[in-house]
Amino acid sequence: MKHIRTRSTFDGAAFLANAGLGRKIVHLEPKETFFSQGDEANAIFYLQTGRAKLTVVSENGKEATITLLSVGDFVGEESLASIPGLRLATASALNSCVALKITREEMARVMHDEPAFADFFLKFMLARSMRTQADLVDQLFNSSEKRLARILLIMAEFGKPGERDIFIPPISQETLAEIIGTTRSRVSFFMNRFRALGYINYNGRIQVNKSLLNVVLLDQLPDHNAQKPLLSTVRTDPKHAFSKVETIPEPVILKVKARLKPFIPIVEVVKRKHSAVTGD
Repeated sequence: MKHIRTRSTFDGAAFLANAGLGRKIVHLEPKETFFSQGDEANAIFYLQTGRAKLTVVSENGKEATITLLSVGDFVGEESLASIPGLRLATASALNSCVALKITREEMARVMHDEPAFADFFLKFMLARSMRTQADLVDQLFNSSEKRLARILLIMAEFGKPGERDIFIPPISQETLAEIIGTTRSRVSFFMNRFRALGYINYNGRIQVNKSLLNVVLLDQLPDHNAQKPLLSTVRTDPKHAFSKVETIPEPVILKVKARLKPFIPIVEVVKRKHSAVTGD
């Protein structure tokens, strides 16, 4: 009688939900850091609950907020680079967070042994790459008012399946100004304008209304005091386009370049594993 060897089915959801070998659950309070810029990149985090932000500081001390993180996001993926190095940014909690901390070795092992999980992680990385490109386009071609509207909609999770929160997590106007590349006074002006137009409710906490989508999708703002991007000028005048590029904070450009580096070894691992499984 033949004995057929069976392999236990890997449960990716359970892997990301529970502590185990090479991974543990961590709890963070608001403003507490997952890791800091310059730390050793030896682990990756999976955000189970809460919101966080990623910031970077340039050599001259200027700080910029790179992106916001929500439930289901990985952060610290630079630890998976073929040559481990130091953290390129600081990840900190915006509100109370629960995350799974996975060591570099355990993450590499499960990606090598479980093609389905490797595919899942690769899809996340590609989605993040697309988000990074969208952020750059937003920074290049849209007014600061429209960029603020987009960030508020992202924080309110418009477009994601399931129910969304009524209020976005607490965030300062200084942080919003860092994200969209403007001043706090301009953010204050735009927030008051959005509230007057009924796009948001703002009384200590921010509630984003669906009507704010009109600003991003349809560019529907009253003509009075509205800022609109000169797309036709940007498209026809390369000098203008390059001058717009120069307005992106230097830390943002450096961070985008650095974030794309880990893609190459990750894609190669997935390709090799897929070829071994399929025989292609």
